[in-house]
Amino acid sequence: MAAVTPAAAIARARALLVAEGFSEIGQGTRGESFYFGLPGAVGQLRVANHARTPKQRLKHPEVVASLVVSGPLSEAVLQERLTATLRDFRTRQGEA
Repeated sequence: MAAVTPAAAIARARALLVAEGFSEIGQGTRGESFYFGLPGAVGQLRVANHARTPKQRLKHPEVVASLVVSGPLSEAVLQERLTATLRDFRTRQGEA
């Protein structure tokens, strides 16, 4: 299976999160980070093309899980990473 660009993989991840019941609730100022919430859940899930710095983690503790897509990915790898990110998010919600 062919790899897709990070931008295309992020767009696909965003669509998959909406299909999972998440709502997009924010976007980073440079358009590289997207934030999602789940009704009734505490915290946010982040999809971005870069990892957060320790300073960003301290400043924004509401982000409880992140999916980072910094290079080309196949659909299968994207699905694996998204599944792991959702598992992390749900674990922090006490749902795992």
